[in-house]
Amino acid sequence: MTNFTTSTPHDALFKSFLTHPDTARDFMEIHLPKDLRELCDLDSLKLESASFVDEKLRALHSDILWSVKTREGDGYIYVVIEHQSREDIHMAFRLMRYSMAVMQRHIEHDKRRPLPLVIPMLFYHGSRSPYPWSLCWLDEFADPTTARKLYTAAFPLVDVTIVPDDEIVQHRRVALLELIQKHIRQRDLMGLIDQLVVLLVTECANDSQITALLNYILLTGDEARFKAFISELTRRMPHHRERIMTIAERIHNDGWLLGRERGRKEGKVEGERSLLRLLLQNGADPEWIQRYTGLSAEQMQALDQPLPESKREPWIEY
Repeated sequence: MTNFTTSTPHDALFKSFLTHPDTARDFMEIHLPKDLRELCDLDSLKLESASFVDEKLRALHSDILWSVKTREGDGYIYVVIEHQSREDIHMAFRLMRYSMAVMQRHIEHDKRRPLPLVIPMLFYHGSRSPYPWSLCWLDEFADPTTARKLYTAAFPLVDVTIVPDDEIVQHRRVALLELIQKHIRQRDLMGLIDQLVVLLVTECANDSQITALLNYILLTGDEARFKAFISELTRRMPHHRERIMTIAERIHNDGWLLGRERGRKEGKVEGERSLLRLLLQNGADPEWIQRYTGLSAEQMQALDQPLPESKREPWIEY
């Protein structure tokens, strides 16, 4: 049998009983709702050595996880006991969150696996009787009706792949983002010049957004096409030429094209760091970037350092 560490007398007693297969089977047969009980093969119960309770709450809650075969495939029965004398009014939400963690654990090594059915159960022995709170997490919202509509239906989807370009250009300040993201896999964006010129002339993006946009185009394309793209863009927008060229030169000086001269792979790294540097300068959370990229503290610090002036060379002829 799996050994569990315990933090309270309640926890020790709870686990000494419900980690025993025969006892757990009796518990499920007695307390599972009939439709769920009939769905599960309780002879297939297998104790899982995992806990999903937040570490700071383990003195208040204990949990036991059993895997079980169901008519539809793999499933779990997840039992939580509440030790505290004052009930947690958000227990239903916690059960939902812990159940999601069980699902995540299940698909961790194979993303193609279907999500398992996780049946959360709360074992309650508090001072108030009966249990005073709803165990439907949707009831915890200020507006449960809207919550039910939102969380029991498909989520809103913005699929730019099916939106006509003529419609996208009417989307005001998000039009540039949507248009570029829709067509970025084409590599050659010359066909979008007309729409981009219209959007840029109408001042639908600030300098930091245009910088991020051009940096993104460069990161996902190649140097020659990017130069041609910038040249054509400035030819069509003579009144904005200096602004766009200044931004393009800034991107170049941040290291992407200079990096290409030291090798394509190294240059790509420089370009990616150029984009990270730009994100930081525009208020991105450093902790999120470090967690997402895996950069060390020293590498994160280096993103704050400008490149030596000696490397800043002319790129596109004015």
